Parts: sequence; C-alpha cells; structure tokens
Amino acid sequence: MGKDGISAGGEGEKVSRGIAGRLVRSKYLALLLRLCVGYFFLYASMSKIPYPAQFAEATANYRIVPYWLVNFGAVILPWAEFVCALFLVIGLMSRACSLLLGLLIVMFNTMILINMYWGIPITCGCYDTIGEPIGWKKIAENAVMLVALIQVYFFDRLSILGQGGLTGLAKARYAPSAASQ
Repeated sequence: MGKDGISAGGEGEKVSRGIAGRLVRSKYLALLLRLCVGYFFLYASMSKIPYPAQFAEATANYRIVPYWLVNFGAVILPWAEFVCALFLVIGLMSRACSLLLGLLIVMFNTMILINMYWGIPITCGCYDTIGEPIGWKKIAENAVMLVALIQVYFFDRLSILGQGGLTGLAKARYAPSAASQ
C-alpha cells in the first residue's frame, strides 16, 4: 500500500492479471468456446439447409447482395457454416474454421449495420424462416461469438484428431518408452 491506502500495483494485481491471463489463454476455455460456437452454427445451418429458398429471400431482403449471387449464396453458405461448425465440434482444422466463421460474422454484422442505418425493418434470417428482427441485440450476440472465435483461433490446442486420431493416442499410450528399454 502506498500513501493514503492506495495500492501501488503490487503482488495482488500481478496475481489477478496472472489468473485472468491464464484463463484467457486456457486451452480448456478454447475447447468450451469451440464447442459452444460450433453447436450454435450447427443449429443455425441446420435450419437453413432444408429451406434454401426461404434463406435466399431473407438474404435478398438485405438489399446488399447482388441478385445473381443470392441463390448461389443461399445454397453454399449454410453448408459452409455446417462443415466449419462440425469441424469446430470435433476439433479438426479449428483455426481455419474459426477464421472463416469469424469473417462470416464480420460480414453479417456489416450487413446488419448497413440495414439498421438505412432503417429497413427486416429479420436477420439467422435461424428460421421467421427469424428475429435485426438490431443491437444481434450485433452484440455476433460480437460475443467473434470474441469467442478469436480466443479459439489463438489458443485452441486440444485436438484429438491433430494427434493422429484415436489410434494415435492409443499408440502413444502403449508404446514402450526409451527409458524402460
């Protein structure tokens, strides 16, 4: 404690920064966030894949995407979301998938912000054909997911498939070590 009982940034702040820093850099937090965002995008894509015409209509309502690209995007985008989300859940290529999904979120937020500025009362088209109206709640939700994806991109290090799959783990567990020979 310094003069007047004010902390001078001693050990207490170092400990709290250390704990917070370890939490943010935690591979277990990255796993939790990877699973949450993965399941979220799985749900979102599964509601769009069976109904590409409704998703194309929701996309066209934004009045940003060129008309010739709307149908193509309505077919490809949900499948890209599905594959990336599935890969996030199983831990395969999580950095590439988190980067792609993060770019999609930035694109979605940009489209929402433009339409909010124009004052167009549309639904987001995120989950169902009905959807929820665009607004600051959707922007905040997407921003939280973007922060989660950034954490996954930088700190996800738990991957069963990246270690040779389940058979690679079994081989590593039962392989004789150099010390025992």
